Amino acid sequence: MKFVDEAVIKVEAGDGGNGCVSFRREKYIPKGGPDGGDGGDGGDVLLRADSGLNTLVDFRHQRHHRAERGQNGAGRQMTGRKGQSLYVRVPVGTRVFDADTEEFIGEVMAHEQALLVARGGVHGLGNIHFKSSTNRAPRQSTPGTPGERRTLRLELVLLADVGLLGLPNAGKSSLISAISSARPKVADYPFTTLHPNLGVVRAGEGRSFVVADVPGLIEGAADGAGLGIRFLKHLTRTRLLLHLVDMAPVDGSSPVDAVLGIAAEVEKFRSDLAERERWLVLTKRDLLTDDEFDLRCRALIDELAWSGPVYAVSSVARRGLDDLVQALAARLEDLAVGRREAAAPVDDVYDPLK
Repeated sequence: MKFVDEAVIKVEAGDGGNGCVSFRREKYIPKGGPDGGDGGDGGDVLLRADSGLNTLVDFRHQRHHRAERGQNGAGRQMTGRKGQSLYVRVPVGTRVFDADTEEFIGEVMAHEQALLVARGGVHGLGNIHFKSSTNRAPRQSTPGTPGERRTLRLELVLLADVGLLGLPNAGKSSLISAISSARPKVADYPFTTLHPNLGVVRAGEGRSFVVADVPGLIEGAADGAGLGIRFLKHLTRTRLLLHLVDMAPVDGSSPVDAVLGIAAEVEKFRSDLAERERWLVLTKRDLLTDDEFDLRCRALIDELAWSGPVYAVSSVARRGLDDLVQALAARLEDLAVGRREAAAPVDDVYDPLK
């Protein structure tokens, strides 16, 4: 299935039903008075997260979503039926914006979480509400109000624990395929990865985490070079970044320049993402002798004045992968403990329109 992470849709909540003008007519009751009932409220439009979806491609074909209108009131004080609310399924991690004002409406972060995006119209009143001592036979009623109509921009941001950064051909796809069941395309030319990939990594009994691989960046990506920085948004929800560096580039380029170039592009995209915890992962160690690889690694660390974690791996030879996976699992567990302690309760249904 084609991966689509942005879509524009139109939503229409149901209109409220109109109130009824009616008078009681029964045998032996010549002056029964007004008995017109109220209309029903219009149905709402809500987005509901579905963990079984991972793309917004369906919205490329179905762009208009409309909830049911409320029924009109009837005689004998009968209230019209409320219109059924419409639940539109979206992937977990979908952000919602008003396409006209760019207002952020909300996001759905857990399976079955719902988000109200358009409120249904209010019901109209029947003539029974207008009866008074001076108006015994009112012929007034009110119409239902229109439901909200909005144009929404949906933006899917993948949910992952670890994000992979690096130049094209830095070994990101090879790494995710070696440590998880993900099978992205792997080839010896740049921009093999054209859309994000997710992989679940098993680190032992009851221990796992999700890794996101995004298309590689090049210098000038923030200005649209290569595939640009469009896919960097999928790393904004990760808790930790792995910066992969090719230690045996075929073009003889400097690994130091590669690290600094990617860091600069991330900084242009979002400063808070650039400040996120980042580990260096030095790849393709199987293409060099141990002594040559060690020499290049030390030179890289010294020139960058790097003080964070550094891991050397070979996805092809499967060297260093277990150490990296176990270290990641342990660090993510530490971060999860801190996040639970600081977390506040979240309602299952978030209504930004209240």
